[in-house]
Amino acid sequence: MLDSLIPVNILIGDRTYRLKIEPSDEELVRNVIKMVNDKIVEFKTMFAGKDMQDYIAMVLIWLATEQRKEGNDLIRNKNASDKLASLESMIDRILEDHSK
Repeated sequence: MLDSLIPVNILIGDRTYRLKIEPSDEELVRNVIKMVNDKIVEFKTMFAGKDMQDYIAMVLIWLATEQRKEGNDLIRNKNASDKLASLESMIDRILEDHSK
């Protein structure tokens, strides 16, 4: 498993980190790092005078909030899907009863 990992250098804020990741995750990791760095720049323009640690903390809070929103949306979608499946089942039973 460790043999399949590839080394990548990523830059977050003003620091470089060396990670070992699955080759299949490389594009995802690079996209996430780009999003994080873009958010850091956005927060730097909104909140001048902070240090890099503050901006990174802001991005982490934003990311955690976004994850929670997406998680809640998934739960809501699952509940709606379950209700629709239940309604579909009821309609099927009604149609079967009327066709007899």
